[in-house]
Amino acid sequence: MRPLTIAVTGLNATDNPAPGVPVIRSIRAGSPEPCRIIGLAYDPLDPGNYMEGIADDIYLMPYPSQGAQVLLERIAHIHGQTPIDVILPTLDSELPTYLKIQGDLRDLGVRMFVPHESQLRLRSKAKFNELKDNLGIEVPKSITLTESSQIPKLDDDFRFPVMVKGQFYDAYIAYSPMEVEGHFQRIRSKWGLPVIVQQFITGEEYDVVAVGDGRGGLVGAVPMRKMQLTDKGKAWGGITINDPGLNRFIEDAMSKLAWQGPCELEIMREQTTGKHYMLEINPRFPAWVFLSVGAGRNLPWATVELALGRDVAPMEPAAPGVLFLRHSFDQICTLADYEALTTAGELHRTNK
Repeated sequence: MRPLTIAVTGLNATDNPAPGVPVIRSIRAGSPEPCRIIGLAYDPLDPGNYMEGIADDIYLMPYPSQGAQVLLERIAHIHGQTPIDVILPTLDSELPTYLKIQGDLRDLGVRMFVPHESQLRLRSKAKFNELKDNLGIEVPKSITLTESSQIPKLDDDFRFPVMVKGQFYDAYIAYSPMEVEGHFQRIRSKWGLPVIVQQFITGEEYDVVAVGDGRGGLVGAVPMRKMQLTDKGKAWGGITINDPGLNRFIEDAMSKLAWQGPCELEIMREQTTGKHYMLEINPRFPAWVFLSVGAGRNLPWATVELALGRDVAPMEPAAPGVLFLRHSFDQICTLADYEALTTAGELHRTNK
């Protein structure tokens, strides 16, 4: 009988790492039997391609911009060589393409447990006001900018400073309309329109990794507070938090969203009132997800079980005071392995 085989994307592991490597580590930690891991990489130089104990097989994948049919054909080819039971996409940019082929994958016997397309649209910062208007989830006041002529009118609606954000990436603090203008032009040239201006809230920020059952239930959540940041503002160290008010906010938001699959929530507790605000919803695991294993709440493995149609009991809140501290090291690999990926587009290895 062949082992359970799980494919995971996002094997980049630089100073702004993708979630793939920690997701794989979590799966290996959670599986009661040895499983086979297929790494789906976009670049031959992704460090996760060469790490011992991570992937048994690595395949180069077409970029999402090449379209759903190209992706489906590639997965069907891989599936013909090494049958896949579950795929866990871990990158924002690839989820819409995977959703387009979800039915075809199911026909092949390949399962996923990911957010619905409507939930992907809701997490867009340009539509964040709808979370409050339609679902009653508290969010910072925001407006979308499609042209710079709107900027002088911001004084009518906001007190400075404000946050200036791209629809999916980048965020800057602006202390004046002039600074908003500079950030607007930078974001527009890099990510396009619209640009979002958002109320600036002073307080304590929390990051939360969570999994919803798609029916309004919360399978599990691990909140943490960042302790170390990179120059890109990414967490390089953090500590788990158990706060009853925060836990209630998370459970209520996941219920109203009826969220299916993994997500990362960014939540702010306002300094003077203690009120919680949803700042962002990212529809995949964060790169620090291995902290959930350390906290005794293995959310990637729970997602695999949900994809397989198994029942997963709701998890109790994680214990506070568990830390993660990220570090970097030099990954040694061979030219032969690199050549295998660049020429054949695949690499097969035996983990010890």
